[in-house]
Amino acid sequence: MEYRKFSYSTLSELREEAAKNGAELPLAENLSPLAQPIHIGEHTLPNRLAIQPMEGCDGTLDGAPGELTLRRYHRFAESGASLIWEEATAILHEGRANPRQLMLTEQNLDAFKSMVEDIKETSLRKNGFAPLLILQATHSGRYSKPDGKPAAIFAYHSPIFEKEKPLDDKGLISDDHLKELEEYYGKTAHLAEQAGFDGVDVKACHRYLISETLSAFTRPGPYGGSFENRTRFFRNALSAAKAAMSSKMILTSRMNLYDGFAYPYGWGVSEESGAAPDLRESIALVKLLRDEFGIELLDYTIGNPYFNPHVNRPCDVGPYALPESPLTGVARMCACIAEVKAAVPEIRVISSGNSYLRQFAPNLAAGMLENHMADMAGFGRMAFAYPEFASDILKNGALDPKKCCIACSKCTQLMRAGSTAGCVIRDAGVYMPIYKRDVLENPEDIIHKVSSM
Repeated sequence: MEYRKFSYSTLSELREEAAKNGAELPLAENLSPLAQPIHIGEHTLPNRLAIQPMEGCDGTLDGAPGELTLRRYHRFAESGASLIWEEATAILHEGRANPRQLMLTEQNLDAFKSMVEDIKETSLRKNGFAPLLILQATHSGRYSKPDGKPAAIFAYHSPIFEKEKPLDDKGLISDDHLKELEEYYGKTAHLAEQAGFDGVDVKACHRYLISETLSAFTRPGPYGGSFENRTRFFRNALSAAKAAMSSKMILTSRMNLYDGFAYPYGWGVSEESGAAPDLRESIALVKLLRDEFGIELLDYTIGNPYFNPHVNRPCDVGPYALPESPLTGVARMCACIAEVKAAVPEIRVISSGNSYLRQFAPNLAAGMLENHMADMAGFGRMAFAYPEFASDILKNGALDPKKCCIACSKCTQLMRAGSTAGCVIRDAGVYMPIYKRDVLENPEDIIHKVSSM
């Protein structure tokens, strides 16, 4: 079935199409909620706009920020967003998704310090404030490619991911190895504070290692089966990170509420729900994070960009025929976030999935805040394409359609091709030559790689 591509010229037209698809989108006319200050920990942020962690795959081989990394964060610093959630940073070499993924170590600590200083000084000079900076600590697990070749480390065998290419037990992680990795989150958190970050995200989304353990129903032993066991690795990693930081640091997570896969291979589902969301365990976990760790801020998302990208990054054109309207995907993201926010209202929540709506993204973001479905609005792909988006929302009350992300997924194609990621359309001077070199030379091969992941 063909679904309408984005071609809306007015908010009314967008509302009509959403209603036609049964997609409930909280679109607000008034954007003023986005300009309201918010208190997070010891910090007062001057607005509700956040830049989500968007991986550029452009660090140095030793894990330090590279030239394009520094360029990207300098542009983000000028954006006017009050919170910048720094991209996935591996806790150790084996957990890198590619050879140029960031990895904070004692040896490259000064390079990270320099980047953090530039971000804060640039924003202070341009916007009058220093943004809140969160470092995202990760282990790529099933998607590890530290030396450029697949080197999967996984929590359990999954017929969903291994249907066409079964994995042997070589990459099946042992309980002892999981226990060892927990401490690496502490080491990274300690270094993050030394580098000048304001907080650390123990990443638990998009089916990377921690995220996968949450759905390890079929795994035996202390890290699988029961809710307590499946959340053990996540909880222990959080404990290690908390113990390694001072009390002024923010402990948080970008976490999946729902994977989009049926039980027993998905998180945020149940035996009764099939592949549809059942967020009872997600809510129980969020309450546990609040009670056990005192977490005050979480960044919610859903889906898996490797396997079902339409769930977490709705688009007009993808690596497979779209099973639903992109507006349905946006509405699902909003609904999942809103359900958990309603169940645990005291935790500050960053929403996701705004970028697909282009110039109307601020209307969705403001509607989420206005209806108490979220507390801040996160923008990922939009920041790649339109780094000054926050300033334009706050100062002009609108986004320029000619600068917006068009959800073409070319940035994702670059990342999946093992290249450096950025906006091929809006930042063409830098990324179009890279796209032509690394993707267009053999586009059929790249499309196959994306669709088979």
